[in-house]
Amino acid sequence: MSAGLTIQIIAILISVACALLGVFLVLRSMSMLTDAISHTVLLGIVLSFFITHKLDSPLLIVGATLTGLLTVYFVEVLSDSKLVKEDAAIGIVLSILFSVAIILISKYTANIHLDIDAVLLGEIAFAPFHTTEIFGFKLATGLVSGLAILVVNLLFITIFFKEIKISIFDKALALTLGLLPEVFHYLLMTLVSVTSVVSFDIVGATLMISFMVGPATTAYMISKNLKTMLVYSSLIGIISSIIGYHLAVFLDVSISGSIAVVIGIIFFIVLFGKRFKKYVKMERA
Repeated sequence: MSAGLTIQIIAILISVACALLGVFLVLRSMSMLTDAISHTVLLGIVLSFFITHKLDSPLLIVGATLTGLLTVYFVEVLSDSKLVKEDAAIGIVLSILFSVAIILISKYTANIHLDIDAVLLGEIAFAPFHTTEIFGFKLATGLVSGLAILVVNLLFITIFFKEIKISIFDKALALTLGLLPEVFHYLLMTLVSVTSVVSFDIVGATLMISFMVGPATTAYMISKNLKTMLVYSSLIGIISSIIGYHLAVFLDVSISGSIAVVIGIIFFIVLFGKRFKKYVKMERA
């Protein structure tokens, strides 16, 4: 498999995995929480590294996931106090936990390859060169990780679709039916945290946020039906990955940046298309 094809498949897997969860975050008005989680999980990675002293230890994902859940909990505690708005709460929690991670990295990991810029910006172009041997075959680690997280997200959404849907749109009904909406909320946030860790390890936090927020927000403008949103969000992620890759090759620029720009272009095309359609209807009326 060529490096170019590997990059595109990895981008597609990560984009769909993020886009599916992004729909639920957009519907719960929690899309910017992705930004906070994508930064604060770095603290969990650093603390786990101090314990294991290995950059490839599975405990790094566990630590990052727990930090992601801690981020959600802190944001909700501040928001529920009614003294701080949710956007301000996200900003406060993000800045504090991320700053602690930066201090720890700069202080104690100066001679270790734990690069902040690489984590945030990422470069999917290097993904084909990081391989894992499975049954005697060498495969790009990004392919294995991307496929694994996509399957997990699909299974979760498929199995608990009704419960998640009711918990999002009618929390009171969910409580009445005994569905425990808080449990599904934190299960969803756990998946968001794990997906964030896997994704920014491969493509960087910047592109991960674009995958999580952009396609879902665009899909929400096209349709208000949950199943249709999931389909549109996934398709937008796939199309953006393919077009963004070829555009990056043509212009000789960053693949991650190019894909993120394409996501933004599709968003604005849909936005202006909806506004123009609304304007035409008003003129006819």
